[in-house]
Amino acid sequence: MKFTIEQVKAEHQKVKSGADFPKYIQAIKNLGVSRYTVYVTDGSTQYFDTDNETVQAGKKYNDLTVSEHLNLDQFKTRLKLHQQGGTDYPTFCSDCAENGVKGWKMDLHAMTCTYFDTEDNEILIEQVPG
Repeated sequence: MKFTIEQVKAEHQKVKSGADFPKYIQAIKNLGVSRYTVYVTDGSTQYFDTDNETVQAGKKYNDLTVSEHLNLDQFKTRLKLHQQGGTDYPTFCSDCAENGVKGWKMDLHAMTCTYFDTEDNEILIEQVPG
């Protein structure tokens, strides 16, 4: 394993809003993270390196109930607000849960973020600014 969960957490502490996200991605990519998956239910995250070895960050907050009903238009509105620095991370996670988004997968090589619903269907793929 090329990186530790402590190194990743230290970089995550620097993120104050969605506007800081591109810097965070570059920092953890430099640590050796190749991809990761975030689960909205409790904020737990699984990080992978290029050899497909994983480390896990446990729950970050009390459990959220993810709606069974996907509201993609409302989610896109809230996502845009977050990316512009209008909401903090806990608010964004609540917005995901309320709108039926179970989590997201970040691919640091393709620089894509893929959001998925409670059925694990890919509902939105975005290019991450590099």
